[in-house]
Amino acid sequence: MTPLAVIGDLGPLWVIAGYLMLLIGLGVVSKRFFRGTSSDYFVATRSIGPFLLLMSVFGTTMTAFALVGSTGKAYQLGVGVYGLMASSSGIIHSLIFFVVGIKLWAIGKRYGYVTQIQYFRDRFESNGLGYLLFPILVLLVIPYLLIGVLGAGVVMEGVTQGMFPDVFEGRLNPAGKMIMVGSVPPWLSGLVVCAVVLFYISGGGLRGAAWANTFQTLVFMIMGVVAFLLISDRLGGLEAATQAVKDNAKDHLTRDGMIGKAQFLSYMLVPFSVGMFPHLFQHWLTARSAKTFRLSIIAHPIFIMIVWVPCILIGIWAAGHGIKAPTPNAVLSLMVNQLLHNPILTGLLTAGILAAIMSSMDSQFVCLGTMFTHDIVLHAVGEDRLTDRGKLLLGRGFIVAIVAITYFLSLLKPPNIFDLAVWCFSGFASLFPLVFCAVYWRRTTKAGAIASVLVMVGVWSAFFYDGLIAPAIAGTLRGADEYLVLGGVLPVVYIFAASALTLVGVSLVTKPPSPAVVDRFFAVHEAARIVENPQ
Repeated sequence: MTPLAVIGDLGPLWVIAGYLMLLIGLGVVSKRFFRGTSSDYFVATRSIGPFLLLMSVFGTTMTAFALVGSTGKAYQLGVGVYGLMASSSGIIHSLIFFVVGIKLWAIGKRYGYVTQIQYFRDRFESNGLGYLLFPILVLLVIPYLLIGVLGAGVVMEGVTQGMFPDVFEGRLNPAGKMIMVGSVPPWLSGLVVCAVVLFYISGGGLRGAAWANTFQTLVFMIMGVVAFLLISDRLGGLEAATQAVKDNAKDHLTRDGMIGKAQFLSYMLVPFSVGMFPHLFQHWLTARSAKTFRLSIIAHPIFIMIVWVPCILIGIWAAGHGIKAPTPNAVLSLMVNQLLHNPILTGLLTAGILAAIMSSMDSQFVCLGTMFTHDIVLHAVGEDRLTDRGKLLLGRGFIVAIVAITYFLSLLKPPNIFDLAVWCFSGFASLFPLVFCAVYWRRTTKAGAIASVLVMVGVWSAFFYDGLIAPAIAGTLRGADEYLVLGGVLPVVYIFAASALTLVGVSLVTKPPSPAVVDRFFAVHEAARIVENPQ
């Protein structure tokens, strides 16, 4: 009897279970290194070095959107999807790390910030701005979390198809046909993933998340390349796999075959979202020194290419070879399941996909707990009113609540992961003018900042309702690429422009901030001293 026969049809599940147990073990280890302080839980005592920063920052920006979403969208639209997000993201992300990230790290270290709301409150002398930003950031992060839970569900559903025919009935597709019979249902996969992530961040906080991110980033990068090579081999090699696309889905090989030029260019605004990701801000604050950012700035674009190129090619190969996926979200798992008949490899590759998903969710959960603790409770009652133990209980309690909300939302009818991500990122990207002007423009005022945020929320909400909510109520799901506004561009162009113009216009006609406050954040000599001698 061969080893594969001994493992049996449930082999992938055993491998995935082993991977999840490794993460639980990592959580136990990180808890042993936990120093028991709120500072260690929320910002890892600002002790993260270059390699861990690179892996945690990259890991937290790569989620189901990058793997599951990009593969599904390439299956629909073709190779141009790489240009939509990956090529511009590689450049823009690193640029923002350099232009914004280092400055915010220096300011955060100088004044002891652990959240971006603390920075904005002090920068604009406005409690109201902080209370305004908190619900907006939370509501934008929740869809980002939802992307991860949905991604885990569809991947596990595709990989386990037919494993439990007597246990799980499957579900009906829009045509009324029963599909995915015998698959582990998304509700169960999402529950397990949420529980594992909650376990290892509860013990180690952001340090545990950074360690887990490093491990998971290595896993999903390595397994992504392995999946690409193995799938390519099963399809007869790179040339044969691509030839099938030329013969059967020619439009998938041209950038403009299915994507308009104005639409293509408007996607370049979406990567600016990283400048306002609250979880990324928190990771920046964990850096040991300004020099810690160097490796992230240099290597981030390379890592994006390593992850995205295989996913895009697998997506267009699926279209060229006539793979019939019930939803675009299921393309990657079906390619792995149908082409790779080795249960160990299938399990390892699925673990790699889950690694990408969970490496984002953990940081986002910790971030929301940090914001609730510091920006709402402690800001209202005072830092000295609670012990470190009390702060930790607050943070962990809010994290549990967010996990529960995210999980229950995942049980609703899910939209395409790529499209949900574009809407989420569009909101964050349209807040980028706020952080950029706060860092570089002394004349930015409190009134301008508040007006900009309110306008962004209003315009984004109007587009979001018209582009996603209203069609869903009518019984249809419209892709983000199908919802173009005046000029053939994505709504992010108008949301971003409205936010930026409001910020500048209102700031110019309202009272300038006090010089004493502005000098705290624009003292060139002090900032230079902090960066050169962070200790």
